[in-house]
Amino acid sequence: MSPPLVAMHGIEKHFGGVEAVRDVSVALNPGEVVGVLGHNGAGKSCLMRILSGAMAASGGHIEVDGKPVRIDSPQDARAHGIETIYQTLALANHLDAPANLFLGRELKTRWGNLDDRRMLSEARKALHRLNPNFKNLGDPVARLSGGQRQVIAIARAIYFDVKILIMDEPTAALGPSETAMVADLIKTLKAEGIGIFLVSHDMHDVFDLCDRVMVMNKGANVGDHDIRDVTKDDVLSLIVKGTLPEGWAPRRAVA
Repeated sequence: MSPPLVAMHGIEKHFGGVEAVRDVSVALNPGEVVGVLGHNGAGKSCLMRILSGAMAASGGHIEVDGKPVRIDSPQDARAHGIETIYQTLALANHLDAPANLFLGRELKTRWGNLDDRRMLSEARKALHRLNPNFKNLGDPVARLSGGQRQVIAIARAIYFDVKILIMDEPTAALGPSETAMVADLIKTLKAEGIGIFLVSHDMHDVFDLCDRVMVMNKGANVGDHDIRDVTKDDVLSLIVKGTLPEGWAPRRAVA
C-alpha cells in the first residue's frame, strides 16, 4: 500500500504548563476528506496550524509521502504541497481576482515587470476549472459574493500544485446556494486526488462531505472513525464527553 499523503505522529504542543495538543496522530490519504471536529479550545485549530507551518510543535513528527519532513513555516508547508484556506480567506479586498490569486507570488516578465496579461490568463483558467461561470475577474473582491470569494481562495491554493488542503470552516457565513457550491468544489478536489482536512462545526457538512472524522477533546484525539460507522449523536458525544455512547458499536458491524 502507498503511504498517506501526510501523517502526523505523536504531535504535542505546550504553552507553559498547558497541553494544547497531547500525543495526537492522524493521517490523510489521496482523495480523502477528513473532518476535524471539537469544541473551541479542543486543540483542532492548534493541530492544523502546526501542519500549516504557522505554529511549531513541542514534540512528535510529520511525514509527507512516507518521508519525515520539517515544517517550520508556511513556506515549508507549501514546499511540501500543503495549503491552508482560513475562515477569513485572507483576501485583499481592494484587489481583483488575478492579483489575489498571485499575491506574494506574482508572475514576472523576463524583464522583471509584472506579467499582468499572463496572470489574467492563468487566473481565468484556474477559476473556470472550479466554476466555469465565474466572471467579474476585474472587480475588486470586496464586490464579489461569499461563494465567489471562496472560489478565489481555493483556486489560489490549488494553483500551486497542492496535495494537502486544510479548510477552516469553508461554509461559515455562506448562504445555502453558496454552501452547495463550496461543497461541489470540495467533491471536485477530492476526485482529483487532493486530500482535505475539513475543520468544521457544521455536522451536515461533515456527514455530507467527509470520508472520516477525527474528534479532539481537551487536546487529545478521542476518536478517528469512518463516517459510515458513526452517527451525528456519536460524534456529538465525542465532542462533548470525549467518549462514544455506552454500548457503541460501528454501524456497519451492526448492519
